[in-house]
Amino acid sequence: MSKTNPEKNAYRYEILARQITQLIEQGTYRPGERIPSVRQMSKQQAVSISSVMQAYLILENEGLIEARPQSGYYVRPTSEIKLPEPDISTPSLDPSHVNLHDLVMMIMNDSSNPRLAQLGAAMPNLELLPTDRMNRIMSRLARKADKGTHQYHFTPGLEELRVQIAQRTVNSGCQLSPNDIVITSGGTEAINLCLHAVCKPGDIVAIESPMYFGTLQIIEVHGLRALEIPTNPRDGISLGALQFAIEHNPIKAVLTISNFSNPTGSCIPDEKKKDLVELLARYDIPLIDNDVSGEIFFTEKRPMVTKAFDQNGLVMLCSSFSKDIGPSLRVGWVAPGRYKTEVEWLKFTLSAATATLPQMAIAEFLESGGYDHHLRRLRREYARNVAQLYDAVTRTFPPGTRVTRPSGGYVLWVQLPENVDSLELYSLALQGGITLTPGYLFSPTNQFYNFIRLNAAAWSYPIMGALDRLGDMIVELAGRGKA
Repeated sequence: MSKTNPEKNAYRYEILARQITQLIEQGTYRPGERIPSVRQMSKQQAVSISSVMQAYLILENEGLIEARPQSGYYVRPTSEIKLPEPDISTPSLDPSHVNLHDLVMMIMNDSSNPRLAQLGAAMPNLELLPTDRMNRIMSRLARKADKGTHQYHFTPGLEELRVQIAQRTVNSGCQLSPNDIVITSGGTEAINLCLHAVCKPGDIVAIESPMYFGTLQIIEVHGLRALEIPTNPRDGISLGALQFAIEHNPIKAVLTISNFSNPTGSCIPDEKKKDLVELLARYDIPLIDNDVSGEIFFTEKRPMVTKAFDQNGLVMLCSSFSKDIGPSLRVGWVAPGRYKTEVEWLKFTLSAATATLPQMAIAEFLESGGYDHHLRRLRREYARNVAQLYDAVTRTFPPGTRVTRPSGGYVLWVQLPENVDSLELYSLALQGGITLTPGYLFSPTNQFYNFIRLNAAAWSYPIMGALDRLGDMIVELAGRGKA
C-alpha cells in the first residue's frame, strides 16, 4: 500500500485518526456526541471508506470513540479524573418515624413536567424500552384471547410467567420453582406485601442508609419505625453495625437493595450476601431484598441474589419488570419463602389479582429470547450513560464533590460541598428548568442534606447542557456559603 503523505511517514488513515483526535481534544466533538458516519467522513475528507474504518478502529482501540449498533460512532468520556466516593453513612443509632410524603409528592409532580430537564426521578429511558415489541405482542394476544383471558387471574399469578421467572433466577444463583413465586402489581406492591406480612404498626425495620424514598413511604404508611444502618456506597450495608443494632433493638425485618442500590448504586459482594443471610438466620429475622435493578449490570457476570443463600425461607426476594421492560405494565413478583401463605392472602385481600394481559405478554417476551437480547443492549447503553454523567459531574461540579461509581443501574449518588443545601439547590435548579432529587428524601433523619441523586438513564446532548448549568449553580452556592 502506498503512503499518501510520505513526508510525515504515515498512512492516510493514521493522519485521519490524528485529525479526529485533535477535534476531540479541542472540544469540537464532545463526550457523548456522535461523530460523522463512515460515509460522511469519507466524503468530507475525500478518502476511501476503508481508510475511515481503519481510522475509527484506531480511535476505538485508544478508547476515544465507541461504536453503537445501528446508531453510529460516539465520543467516549475522556476524563481521567476520579472523584472520591462518598463516605460510609453515619446515621442515628435510634429508630425513627418516617414523615416525607409532602416532599416526595412535590418532587414527583415536578418529575412529570416535560418542560424540565429530568435528572431527578429514577425512571427508565423510554427510548430504550421494547415498547413496540410489547405492543405487538399484546395486540396479537388480545385479538386471539378467549373470554377466560378477561377473568381474574388470582394469586399466585399466571403460571407461564412464573415458570419463566423461575428459570431466569437460576442465573442469579437460585433454584426456585414456579410455585415459590407470587406475581404482584409492580415491585412496590411486592415490598408492601412483605412488610405487611412480617410487621405490625410500631415495629422496627432495619434499612440501608440511604434508602430509596419509595420504600420509606411504605414504611411510613404502615406506621413502622426505620432504623438506619451505616452503608458503604460501594459494597452496601455494614454487617457489624447491623449485628449491633439487632442486639440492641427488637428488629422485625431488614430491608435492602443488595444489587445496585437506589440511590447509591452499591452492590453487596456475593460472599457478603451469604454472611448477611446467615447473620439474620441466627436471629430468625426476615430479609426483604429488592432486586429490581439486578439485571442491569455492567460487569461480565450477573451478581447473585441473597435468596441464593437462603436455607431457612427467611429471604423475601422482590423484583419487577418496570425498569427494563416497561413501568406502565405494573408487573412484579416476590419469592416470599416461608411467608408465602401470608403474602398470597394479602395479595388477594388488597388487590385480588394482577392484570392478565401484561403477564401473558411478558411471559412470551421472556420465552422467545427477546428479553435477553434487549437486556444486552440496555446494559451497554446505561453503562455508557452512567459513564458520561460521571464525566460531566467530574468536569462541572466544584471541589469537595464526591460521587459514586456504580457497576449497574442508572443513578449516581452525589455528595456536594458541606455548605450546599440540596433543597435550596432543587429550588434554584427548577428556576433553571432542571429537576433533581434532593438527598433529604433518602433518610427519615435528614442526614443527607448536601446530597443529590441524578438519573443517567436518558442522557442526551440537552441533558449535558443542563448538567453544565447545574454545575454552575452548585459552584455559586458553594461560593456563597464561604463568603
